[in-house]
Amino acid sequence: MKSFANKVVVVTGAGSGMGRAYAKLLAERGAILALNDYNEAELAETVDLLPPSTRAFTRAYDVSDRGATYAFAAEVSAELGDAAVVINNAGIEGSGRPVWATGDEIFERVMDVNFYGVMHSSRAFLPQLLRNPEGALVNVSSIFGLVGAPSSADYCASKFAVRGFTEALAAELIGTSVAVHLVHPGGIATNISRREESQAFNRKYLSTPPEEIAEVVLDAVIKGRSRVVYGNGAKKTALGARLLPMKLLAQVVRRDVDGVLDKKDYPARG
Repeated sequence: MKSFANKVVVVTGAGSGMGRAYAKLLAERGAILALNDYNEAELAETVDLLPPSTRAFTRAYDVSDRGATYAFAAEVSAELGDAAVVINNAGIEGSGRPVWATGDEIFERVMDVNFYGVMHSSRAFLPQLLRNPEGALVNVSSIFGLVGAPSSADYCASKFAVRGFTEALAAELIGTSVAVHLVHPGGIATNISRREESQAFNRKYLSTPPEEIAEVVLDAVIKGRSRVVYGNGAKKTALGARLLPMKLLAQVVRRDVDGVLDKKDYPARG
């Protein structure tokens, strides 16, 4: 893809964090924006931060809602024209608790937003992308889509699912006009972790500005790089996931995050 100028670009989760950073950078590069967020007020704040000349279409809805997602895709095509780029960025945090202390409803909610939200949006917009002479699909996983971490099984499961879905789709789309990009952010300074008990983790790990990774991802789309691993701790984690046996990798990850785990849910270790 040569540029984003005058291209219709969809960004989910655009009300804050990386989604807002994508929207601002894309507007500066002349894109026509179709923005989604669950929070209508935060989505409006993002639009207010864009240059006055930006053409932007917005819809506030939950990305886990299949019907709302397909309706948004149809509206984007009708209002702006077919999407050329789709950035599936929306996501929520997990419970922050181990498997045995996490309810089924929480696993289902995290999967609904983080995985099914990406899947529904990819499928809803794929016909539009395929009609473009050059289309790009950007799905956001996580470094926790490369390695499992304690008290993160719900989140890891959703992000591993995004990774598997996206890698399979990339293989299916070889030879078409659509390039597929998979993003594994590390510790990005966003407000995805809003729970009080998450704040120790946030202070220790979430330090890379969202604008930095947004620049890197958009550059990857222009240059055709299919995978982005970026952010605090991302490269180290990716390397460990490739080279270390699972038992040793689990020990390393547990050691790195032990200081911010809520110990009340864990059995005593002798």
